[in-house]
Amino acid sequence: MNKVIAQGIGAAVLAASVMIAPALLAPPSFTAAQAACEPGDVLDKTTAEQAKKRAESAGFTAVRMVRKGCDNTWHGTGLKGGAPVTTAVSASGQANQEGD
Repeated sequence: MNKVIAQGIGAAVLAASVMIAPALLAPPSFTAAQAACEPGDVLDKTTAEQAKKRAESAGFTAVRMVRKGCDNTWHGTGLKGGAPVTTAVSASGQANQEGD
C-alpha cells in the first residue's frame, strides 16, 4: 500500500513540475508587451512608475499607467483640468493627452 501512495505522490509532483516549468524557465524579461511586439522591437526598461511621474510633472493628476506599447510609449488614464483623459508618455519622456 505504501508503494502505491509513494507512486501517486511522485506522479503528482511530476505533473505539477511539468505545469510550472514554463513559467520558471521563461526569460525573466518576457512580458505581455513583448509578446505583442515584432521580433526586431526593443523594449526599454522604463517602468509604469517612471511614466506616471512624467505625466504628473506635465500636469496630469490621478494618473494610472495601463500598458506599454512596442514603441516604448506608456499609455494610461488621468485627469487634466479635472476632466478624465487618456495620456501617453513617449520613450523620450514627453507626456501628452492622447489624440494631441
